[in-house]
Amino acid sequence: MSQLVTTVERLDEVAAQIGRVFVSNKPPYSQWDAESVPMAHDALQRPGDPSILLGLYVHIPFCRKRCKFCYFRVLTDKNSEQIRTYLDLVGAEAERYSSMPAVAGRPLHFVYFGGGTPSYLSAEQLSGLAQRLQGAISWDTAAEVAFECEPGTLTRTKLEAIRSIGVTRLSLGIENFDDEVLRINGRAHVSTEIDRVRPWIRDLDFSQLNIDLIAGMLGESWESWKQTVARTIEYEPDSVTLYQLELPFNTVFSRDVMKGESEAKFAGWSLKRDWHAYAFAEFEAAGYERWSAYTVLKSDRKPRPRFVYADSVWHGSDMIGAGVSSFSHVGGVHFQNRDRWDDYLATAGDELPIARAFVTTPEERCTRELILHLKTGTADLSYFSEKFGCDVTEAYTVALGSLHDDGLAEVRDGRLVLTDEALLRVDQLLPRFYD
Repeated sequence: MSQLVTTVERLDEVAAQIGRVFVSNKPPYSQWDAESVPMAHDALQRPGDPSILLGLYVHIPFCRKRCKFCYFRVLTDKNSEQIRTYLDLVGAEAERYSSMPAVAGRPLHFVYFGGGTPSYLSAEQLSGLAQRLQGAISWDTAAEVAFECEPGTLTRTKLEAIRSIGVTRLSLGIENFDDEVLRINGRAHVSTEIDRVRPWIRDLDFSQLNIDLIAGMLGESWESWKQTVARTIEYEPDSVTLYQLELPFNTVFSRDVMKGESEAKFAGWSLKRDWHAYAFAEFEAAGYERWSAYTVLKSDRKPRPRFVYADSVWHGSDMIGAGVSSFSHVGGVHFQNRDRWDDYLATAGDELPIARAFVTTPEERCTRELILHLKTGTADLSYFSEKFGCDVTEAYTVALGSLHDDGLAEVRDGRLVLTDEALLRVDQLLPRFYD
């Protein structure tokens, strides 16, 4: 009986962590609806504001396998013919956008290939897709072309193809260097594949190499985490992006817990924050400087590393998203493509596959940018006054007061500044600014 009680208590503890924590947008996606889709089409028919930056997101949903913590729209069962069909539709979608007044003639400031696993594509598939996309919306003058990779999918030939299409920021989804941790969490790659690709990346001289890590993966320990941090520093990336494991409802881990079929021992938020803080301290000692709650940049690299995609989105850029489930925001209207494979394929060939949308108010756009700026640990109050005519200290009195009372933030020299402790848990604090 005591063993049963212990198991139930532990499952209850883990279940309390289940749910989406990371804040990527405001208003939340749950408020978007199909009835607002015509407003997205209207926004695309209005000439774009040349003072607002424009980016392109391309979703490649294919993976070798689904990680047990993954909550993205990914597919592991598609053959080469299905992939070819999908890439044709993504190209057609970009071509359709390119002729619309909101996009036509505007230069791309950034391009982001995300997934899924963009590096799952063959060199031939990648080159063909890039050629078609470039024919529709050129990125020759873009400040950044970012590309996500899973180490086990890379060959030297494929990396050469990635380099040839103009990728400047290569992001390796390493997550952890410990093979047992990778296995338990369902990652497709192993550490030997991580080591194998490093000389190729160095030889091809990408402008920026980023490594993604996750603190708190199942099976993690202080010892294995310290080894992962040390090996990351030895790898000499230009930047590191570090997240804390979360358990949204649609992950394998979460479903097993909710069914009572899991006895997994996940790290709590306090321990994950400790691991996060340790990693940042080690990175800073190795010459990196903190750019946001998740990202450190090597300060002595020339040119200095940047994360143009995040910086642009967090400052209110427009963005076109191509591919299944992709998100876009243009002219104050947010919208998302159909998120099911069959639904996307059924509509993408004849029309834009937009499934739901949300029209924002100036107040909502101000809130969105404020909470995204706070992911860097600070927000310039004059920026919001000049752009939105908003006095942040008056408009968000309750939220700011609660942060101040909890010792997590203060207004100093015209800036709202989060403490280091607050930055480690920023996504859990940002909902204080919601309506």
